[in-house]
Amino acid sequence: MVRSKSHTEKILNVWAIVLIIWSLYRAYFKTSLDPLIDEFIAKPLVFLLPLYIFINRTEKKPFWSSLGLTKKHLGSEIFYGFLIGIVFFVGGMLTTGVKFKPAIFFETRFLLVVLTSFAAAFTEEVLSRGFVLKRLYEDSKNMFTSAFLASVLFFLLHVPILFTSQNMTGMLLFKVMITDLILSLAVSFVFLARGKRLAMPIMIHAMYALSLFLFI
Repeated sequence: MVRSKSHTEKILNVWAIVLIIWSLYRAYFKTSLDPLIDEFIAKPLVFLLPLYIFINRTEKKPFWSSLGLTKKHLGSEIFYGFLIGIVFFVGGMLTTGVKFKPAIFFETRFLLVVLTSFAAAFTEEVLSRGFVLKRLYEDSKNMFTSAFLASVLFFLLHVPILFTSQNMTGMLLFKVMITDLILSLAVSFVFLARGKRLAMPIMIHAMYALSLFLFI
């Protein structure tokens, strides 16, 4: 008799499909494409489409609300996420070793970098926190193990870009890997502590991503 898969196993299978497709995409294109294509076309298709299919066909739940995307306390979530995000922005800047220059905010490319950062944070947080972590926690009821596992999976999701980017080598690569893990753990606990709402994690992640897009 074939054993039916648990809900957690199904979640991890969906995540594995995303990782495989994303790894193939990165192996083929590496970092040759414009980040706008990666963040606004490739990632939404690779990261979100499998989730949409699974949530609608298997879980039969409303898509956005089942991922923690809600208007509840949206203003305060964004505000506090911005404040915490400043810490990670500075951390990202220190990781790259680049001195902060206020003039960066007035460059013509700044708006595009901001939009790209939020797009990256949105798709990655929807997958890593809204889908994976939320369901791991609901299945296990253990904040620490679910946050740790989700953070490891988040890190693995970044391995393709970390090891295909020509700008990240040596000590910089190591520091970015460590910072990614710290970010993921922090954002995971914030997500669970704030009622499994995604606005604050997205804002924190976007601020960190902004520092990398600006300074690497």
